[in-house]
This record gives sequence, C-alpha cells and structure tokens, in this order.
Amino acid sequence: MSPKKPPSNIIVRPTRPEDFNAIIDMGRLIYSDLGTWSLEHLESHQHIFPQGQLVAVEQDTGKVVGSSSSLIVLWDDYHIQDTWQDFTDHGTFTNHDTQGRTLYGADVMVHPHVQGRGIGKIIYKARRELTRSLGLRRIRAGARLRNYGKFQEQMSPEEYVQKIINGDLGDPTLSFQVKQGFRIIGVVRDYLHCDEESCGHAAVIEWVNYQVAQRRDTYGRDPKFAKHRKRTMKPGSDTQEDT
Repeated sequence: MSPKKPPSNIIVRPTRPEDFNAIIDMGRLIYSDLGTWSLEHLESHQHIFPQGQLVAVEQDTGKVVGSSSSLIVLWDDYHIQDTWQDFTDHGTFTNHDTQGRTLYGADVMVHPHVQGRGIGKIIYKARRELTRSLGLRRIRAGARLRNYGKFQEQMSPEEYVQKIINGDLGDPTLSFQVKQGFRIIGVVRDYLHCDEESCGHAAVIEWVNYQVAQRRDTYGRDPKFAKHRKRTMKPGSDTQEDT
C-alpha cells in the first residue's frame, strides 16, 4: 500500500449550517461508543459563538474532512477537575462567556479516511490563530487518554501521562497535542465517564498565547507535569514559544 499523501488542497474556514450533516456523520465514525454532536448542538454552537466553529474542507470537492468546536470560558468559574459536560454545558455551549480569556477546545475531529495526513495540524494552527485574533490568553482542553485502558491494571492515569511526557509511551491523542505545543497541567478523572478507551480519564492541556498572557496566567499547573517534552523546536516554529 502506498503511503498517504499530505494534503495540498485543504482550507480551514468557519462552519456553515450546510456543514452540519457532514460533521454529525464524521462524529459517528469516530465516536461510535461516545455519541456525536446532534443537530441541536451544532445549531446552538453556531448561534452562540460562530467564530469558534471551524471546518477543514477539500477545496476541489468541498468535502468536510475535519472540524473544531470551541467556546470561551472564564476559567475562574471552573475547577480543573470539572468534566467535559461542565465545561460545555452538556455540549450546548450556552455557558460561553465573552468576558472570559480562555478558549476551551471542546472537540477536534479528522475524518478517519484522511487521518495521518497532517489535517489535524492545520486545524490546530487555525485554532491558535483564532486565539490570537480574539486576544485570548490561552487554549485549554481535556485530552482523552485514548490508550490508557490498555494499561489501567499497570499504572495510574497520572503515571501514564508522565510516561507520555518522558517519551516512554505514545498516545494517539495526547502525544499529538504535545507536539502541537500544548503543556500538560493536570489529570482529571471521570472527564468522559462513558469513554471505555480512556476509562474516562483525560489530561488537562494548555497552549499559552504569550502575546497577551502574563505570568499569573500560567499559575495552577501541576508541577509533576512541568517537563512536557525533551525536543527542541526549530527557530521560527509556530509553537516555539511553548517549549
């Protein structure tokens, strides 16, 4: 089998109502056990915070091959151990707060047929650009520990995350996000209680917009996750500021 070619015709643009069915179908393929966005969810997102909803699209076909759903939160209103349901108001985004300075990443999806081709990187870059354009201090999200279920008898979720940080283990979701410049600032149990792959656990991740963030905006990180990666970023990299 020949290797998958990197995308050459992918653009990221704001989500439109005509994209909703494609997003729902993509979610069914990816999250068969967890469920996916409903039409009511997506309509709510679009009504409340249209700027935070993005899709990756093939320019020549118009096919939706990825998506990103986000809202703004006032972080002080939440606890780091809160669940996905808490941070998204059960997926409706009705808790979106224009007074907040944190973009909360509720979901990123890439269609299974094109995963591994760099589309996720394009989506994450667009989310960072959105954060900068809105003058927000950071992106935070819960990263599913997708492979943790295979190791639950051997180690705690905290130990699993530390092994990922040290490069001793790889996780399809968290390892990718670390490469995208995210720091791990904690571990939350029962983030997605119905997620069998992760046993419900997630890492709390953060990307800081140093154009506007201040030192106090990085307080509250769990120190045992401070050394988030060993590699040195290339000069001029989009995520160099987070090394």
